[in-house]
Amino acid sequence: MNGETNLETLLATMQPVLATRPYIFAAVSQTMYDRLPFTPLGTFRETEGITIIATEEQAHESGLAFDGRWACITLTVHSALTAVGFLAAIAGQLAQAGIPVNAISAFYHDHLFVPWEQRHKTVVILENLSQRQL
Repeated sequence: MNGETNLETLLATMQPVLATRPYIFAAVSQTMYDRLPFTPLGTFRETEGITIIATEEQAHESGLAFDGRWACITLTVHSALTAVGFLAAIAGQLAQAGIPVNAISAFYHDHLFVPWEQRHKTVVILENLSQRQL
């Protein structure tokens, strides 16, 4: 059940998969969170409020204020939470292309959120990075 830790293997086998719909990040209070009619894709609690990740459609239907539309790209390699340099290598390549990235590491995979308009360019960069490792 352990994930991959070897950087070269991670990069060569990351196999990015682009989600088909846009996501948003929004900040909500605990009261608003408790009233959401859906389960967010992700949440994170901060002092200022609860950040949620939801589909753009869910946000509109619930009247949530948000800034920006994000594409979710899942790196399907089972990366270990202890892997060193994987996200740094990816973020560096995206930074060179002027693409901001919000990365979320879960138990099995890493998920990259990039501006919706730059999703296809991002996938090409990731695929090129992966092919250079082979």
